[in-house]
Amino acid sequence: QVQLVESGGGLVQPGGSLRLSCAASGTILSINVMGWYRQAPGKQRELVATITRGGNTNYADSVKGRFTISKDNAKNTVYLQMNSLKPEDTAVYYCSGNLRRLGGPRSSDYWGQGTQVTVSS
Repeated sequence: QVQLVESGGGLVQPGGSLRLSCAASGTILSINVMGWYRQAPGKQRELVATITRGGNTNYADSVKGRFTISKDNAKNTVYLQMNSLKPEDTAVYYCSGNLRRLGGPRSSDYWGQGTQVTVSS
């Protein structure tokens, strides 16, 4: 019953910015943690950033100081503000969450379909 939908990806020049959004549909009872992952061509999927229910965040070393993860509890939405983008940031970005839905007996993991981010001049 829960669906995660990413948006905001696209083509941007080096040094530019993008803001990704991930909206969770369905009635969400609680969210334990939300995160962003990315996978570049020929590379393993890697963690970009996470944010817990309490607001604690962590980032991959490669994006520290440039990316910011945040959330809007009322909208069940998590964001990833990406600044000073580099060509090596090019990847498919995936939203993931561990949450409990209405009617669900336990928390479960969910994944979005991914959104393409391309950084190129």
